[in-house]
Amino acid sequence: MSTRDQPGNVSRLPVPADRTKNPSVPADEAKTSRYPRTTRRQERIDAVLNRRQSTLTVVLEDVHDPHNMSAVLRSCDAAGVLDIHLVFVHDQLPGAAFNRTSSGSAAKWVRTYTHESVEACYEVLRDRDFRIFATALRDDTNDLYALDFVCPTAIVFGNEHRGVTDKAVDLADGTVGIPMQGMVESLNISVACAVSLYEAMRQRRAAGMYDRPQLDSAQRSGLAAEWIRK
Repeated sequence: MSTRDQPGNVSRLPVPADRTKNPSVPADEAKTSRYPRTTRRQERIDAVLNRRQSTLTVVLEDVHDPHNMSAVLRSCDAAGVLDIHLVFVHDQLPGAAFNRTSSGSAAKWVRTYTHESVEACYEVLRDRDFRIFATALRDDTNDLYALDFVCPTAIVFGNEHRGVTDKAVDLADGTVGIPMQGMVESLNISVACAVSLYEAMRQRRAAGMYDRPQLDSAQRSGLAAEWIRK
């Protein structure tokens, strides 16, 4: 069983294909190593890991559409998010979202953790000093562009139809909303996630947080060894 199915564990993606046995590649062009370690590839991995934001994360509560999940994975990778947290109580985890073709391979570069409940998820985040903000509209909701994303921050997005549950909102440190100027009062969850992450990235870039690694050398070396095999 994949650890993606076990609450609180980091998911592991399927073992990559042996590149020396690709039938679509002519024999004289086949890779000589199953996991070719080109200098360019290693440098790209090292540069990305140097920018990974271990203090910015996303929580998805019962998000069931695989296309939305895939889009979130891609936005997380693009914004430098290292981990996302998944809570599934009423719906099933859309496994198809983790396919390479669906997520544009982003699923390989973002770690996902599953939790049996909102309480369990929030406990893990608070142990790591995260502030937790649920996307919901209440009288005291914070404007997205007024929220301080330089601090360790987790943003919670809910089910496509029901939104974030009352429990997830009540247990959070606050709520956050994206300003809307039209008749429609909400965005698609994957769009809302992208908008939120890019505001977080804007603030963090201005603060120089992508210029210095958040992961220590041992963490970066361990992840680099995993990534080079993907």
